[in-house]
Amino acid sequence: MLKTLRNAFSIPDLRRRILFTIFVLMVYRAGVFIPVPGINLDQLKQLVDQGLLFGFLDIISGGAFKEFSIFAMGIVPYINSSIIFSLLVIAIPRLEELSKQGEEGRKKIAEYTRYGTVVFALIQSFSIALYLRNNGALLDNSWGQILLIMITLTAGTTFVMWLGEKITEYGIGNGSSMIIFAGILARIPTMGYSIGVAIKGGTANYIEVILFLAFAVLVIAGVVAMDLGERRIPVQYAQRKVGMRTYGGQSTHIPINLNSAGVIAIIFAISVLQFPQIITQLTLEPTHPVYALFNSGFLSPKGWVYPIVYIFLIIFFTWFYTSVTFKPDEVAQNLQKSGGFIPGLRPGKPTEEYLTRIINRMTVIGGFFASLVAVLPIVLQHVTHLGNIQFGGTALLIVVGVALELNKQLTAQLSMRHYEGFLK
Repeated sequence: MLKTLRNAFSIPDLRRRILFTIFVLMVYRAGVFIPVPGINLDQLKQLVDQGLLFGFLDIISGGAFKEFSIFAMGIVPYINSSIIFSLLVIAIPRLEELSKQGEEGRKKIAEYTRYGTVVFALIQSFSIALYLRNNGALLDNSWGQILLIMITLTAGTTFVMWLGEKITEYGIGNGSSMIIFAGILARIPTMGYSIGVAIKGGTANYIEVILFLAFAVLVIAGVVAMDLGERRIPVQYAQRKVGMRTYGGQSTHIPINLNSAGVIAIIFAISVLQFPQIITQLTLEPTHPVYALFNSGFLSPKGWVYPIVYIFLIIFFTWFYTSVTFKPDEVAQNLQKSGGFIPGLRPGKPTEEYLTRIINRMTVIGGFFASLVAVLPIVLQHVTHLGNIQFGGTALLIVVGVALELNKQLTAQLSMRHYEGFLK
């Protein structure tokens, strides 16, 4: 990775793109320290440490949520809007038709995604403002303060979305992924400081820290192997002769990633798990038994049922997202039209059934591994004294995935500019 970066800086065009990306990320990190007025930060930090959803927002926004800055929601509404429209493209014929119209159609869908981002940002900021008011985190409980929070957070999210699009257009990598990537990396010094405070305060010892670091290295190696792991299904194209030319006859493969859903399944699982908790906190009194069940009982994030449900939801959403995005019937149909076939299988229905079986097995294995990576830090939090490491697994999945994708893009750009051909 370091060698790739060094080679990239030797090419003027790539150097400009990398420097532009760094500049935009610096602008984003500067906005993280601009606070929204009228917030009780001490109470807010307690809510972030207790709640899974707020903790997730904090790590996605690079610590902006705990400080409740103008970028507190980060890029999350844009991610939600992108995921929803990706699913709607498959479900709504009009959007599916737009997606097949080339660049103009994609631009139109991107425009709808931006509008959806604003709507999601308004809804999410309103929910957050009500939640903070009900938990005593607002210095002013008036509706004017709530409106101020909604406008500020929505404007901040819109600006972050614009920054991400500029990185995608003029920089390196996917803009949204790079913003999340930079935010997570910015928290590493804070995590190191927290571990140092725990050691100095006597709540943790050096053996725990060494074991934790060793475990982190093993998890990173596992995540890298999972992201790079794929099943290559061989495909053979029939040879045909048209006039004086011969077409086909070559062999290729269909790559199926072990975890093609990435962290999207984890985002869906967290949203579903936190929905009952947020609804009860907004509508019920703390003395209500249903409130206690989801906020302090066995169904709460600290209960024993929570990690089990979390694992099953991640596996389910991994399978669901992969099934929606990868359609075995279309792949089998396209292979048949182009004269391709999987050795040992007849084109058409047998090929579709075979691809479906492979997809189901791969998604279950990938989803189970992703769920272990996401849940193990929660378990470690209860058996160690290293503070809040609840989102270590999710952060690792994001960081490793973005780093590998960035390395692939830089390597591809370098290969295009240093192609040597047959003669040196």
